[in-house]
Amino acid sequence: MRFTVGFDLDMTLIDPRVGMIEVFDVLAAETGIPLDGRAFVTRLGPPLAHEFARYDLAPEVCDQLVARYRELYPDLVVPATVPMPGAVEAVRSVTSRGGGVVVVTAKYGPTARLHLERMGLPEIDVVGDLWSSAKAVALREHGAEVYVGDHLGDITGARSADALSVSVATGPISALELAAAGADVVLEDLTAFPAWLDGYLLATVH
Repeated sequence: MRFTVGFDLDMTLIDPRVGMIEVFDVLAAETGIPLDGRAFVTRLGPPLAHEFARYDLAPEVCDQLVARYRELYPDLVVPATVPMPGAVEAVRSVTSRGGGVVVVTAKYGPTARLHLERMGLPEIDVVGDLWSSAKAVALREHGAEVYVGDHLGDITGARSADALSVSVATGPISALELAAAGADVVLEDLTAFPAWLDGYLLATVH
């Protein structure tokens, strides 16, 4: 039985907020720019450059901030990050049932890989730097028929790839908002995913 499930990363599989706030605090201290990491982590999903653009900075300054953020990230964010409830079990529920997994995220690919290695999932394919409908490219390339995420952009990505959109209400968007935006399935968190997957596979009979 071969099938593939895609997963988003931030606030779907991992909670990186504590470390991200620390990085923003360091950047603010280094640059004098009033970066607000606590506000940033309430709207995770879009690419990092979108966040820095909120400060009306010159493009080259945004690029410098992104580069420095990525330098700081492995030491400050990765060790402070925790898996979301049921995340590892959700991924393993796919592979143990003969399926493949791909993580498709707006996060920088190499740092996304660091998170999966820390979670004990080094074998999982990762495609980074993709957001919203652009995620469809990777989902199609990997043959993903399901995409799991926490953001409205993840629903758009799934729709654009003709994949089933499974949303988890563990990020900045409520379950009601996710359902209203067109998610095919809304789960409170990933602890419910293995049972949902069993029902899905039974219904589709791969």
